[in-house]
Amino acid sequence: MLNRRTFLASSAAASFFSYTGLSAAYADTPKDILVVAQQLDNMTSLDPHESFEAVGSEISSNIYQKLVKPNLDNPSEVIGDLADTWDASADGKTFTFKLKKDAKFAAGSSVTAEDAAFSLQRAVIMNKSAAFIINQFGFTKDNVAERIKATDPHTLVIVTSEPTSSSFLLYCLSANVASIVEKKAVLEKVQGDDFGNGWLRQNSAGSGEWTLRSWKPSESVILEANPNRKTKGNVKRIILRHIVDPSAQLLMLQKGDADVARNLTTEQLRVIKDDANYNLVQKGVASLMVISMNQKHPALAKPKVQQAIKWVLDYQGIQKNVIPLTHVVHQSFLPEGFPGAIKDTPFQKDVAKAKALMAEAGHADGFEIAMDHYSAQPYPDIAQTIQANLAEIGIKVKLLASENRQVLTKMRARQHELILTAWGSDYFDPNTNSEQFCVNADNGDEARNRTLAWRSSWQSKEFAERSEAALKERDPAKRIALYEQIQRDHMQSSPFALMFQAVTTAACRKNVSGVRLGTLSDSHSYLGASKA
Repeated sequence: MLNRRTFLASSAAASFFSYTGLSAAYADTPKDILVVAQQLDNMTSLDPHESFEAVGSEISSNIYQKLVKPNLDNPSEVIGDLADTWDASADGKTFTFKLKKDAKFAAGSSVTAEDAAFSLQRAVIMNKSAAFIINQFGFTKDNVAERIKATDPHTLVIVTSEPTSSSFLLYCLSANVASIVEKKAVLEKVQGDDFGNGWLRQNSAGSGEWTLRSWKPSESVILEANPNRKTKGNVKRIILRHIVDPSAQLLMLQKGDADVARNLTTEQLRVIKDDANYNLVQKGVASLMVISMNQKHPALAKPKVQQAIKWVLDYQGIQKNVIPLTHVVHQSFLPEGFPGAIKDTPFQKDVAKAKALMAEAGHADGFEIAMDHYSAQPYPDIAQTIQANLAEIGIKVKLLASENRQVLTKMRARQHELILTAWGSDYFDPNTNSEQFCVNADNGDEARNRTLAWRSSWQSKEFAERSEAALKERDPAKRIALYEQIQRDHMQSSPFALMFQAVTTAACRKNVSGVRLGTLSDSHSYLGASKA
């Protein structure tokens, strides 16, 4: 079994900064300031109706509230955030939300239904990358003012174009793009027709636990406690420091220059995982590692070859020896932590069974094939193990490593054969992945809806219809049951070998509490963060 390559020991230079001006030497951080070492380069905006990168969404979600949010302890349940109650009409098209009357923005004004209507309308009209999450209910810049509106200061009415599953709508309204901003504050900063976007990219107007004091791209983000917050942790300020090197993050944590390190790899986590001075907060996140098999390749189009590949992979060996602290074995298309996700792992390495399937498919002697993969670790080590596994059943794999962007560009052009990538969910509802892995309405090269199924030239009328039926099912329990069965059947009958789910870790000094991670980045939270 291939072991994870050992990183070269690196000596990270000290990061010098003070906790108010960002410039002093190593020292334990003040009790009311939480210092977080984190890679912050993956964000371009902190406007919640624009931000769609993982880090930006995480920060925005700590600044803003939504109407509703998923219960992280029970993902099949949606709970109120700014909404106190909600109900749906008999025809499944009109949804009425009653807002809590005690919610306040950081500036001190009350949160009203007019703020909520403005915010959702703004997301639709601006039509940035994440707007599709809301627009899929039939909203456009021309109709949204009529379909989403406040009927009194505490009542918001949303009218969808088609009968809609309430759970589907609610999960989508828990997305970052459905954040509620203070209408008055944003309108005061409008430049031309930008809806205040230029200002809100680097400022905040929310009612969440934290407010944005400053953001210096690729350097730092400083959050300060909302004076009107209800959760009273003793941390008054959070300083997020852009530290690229995981080894440098670990050094800062050990020296007391950081309270939390967010991007430690297996090598660094091994150093502190059994150390009582640290607490590892861990959560499986919505990132799935998967081998996609392009159906344009004659051999890969055979179901028994697909099965053989799934049965010869050493899932447990790879997880144990290559990615023990950063991934877990996961074989269904919904990540654990999502509503409807299943934990079944039917495939285990069975070379004899895989060889028999290859013989039944007419490929007893195997064949040659190429597999693209990301060049960043741990993908090269995993790819080499997959190469060795497939060689046991005669499949000779040529490995092609490239930067993430190049790998994804090739996949989007459907030019791959086998390809090892990661897939991240867009929003907290089963449809986000079910559509990607099951639906391919037009398999032509010029198709508009280019799902993962399309990218691998796989078209299944059965799975597409079942995914659509689950999407539209209005009974929440029945809807979940439909998705559970789709996943079980999809494992057996699709050209996707789902292998692992990523696990994210916040490594905290032992005196830190209140740091919580969610399945999606927009549910990572510093709500009630405290230091002993």
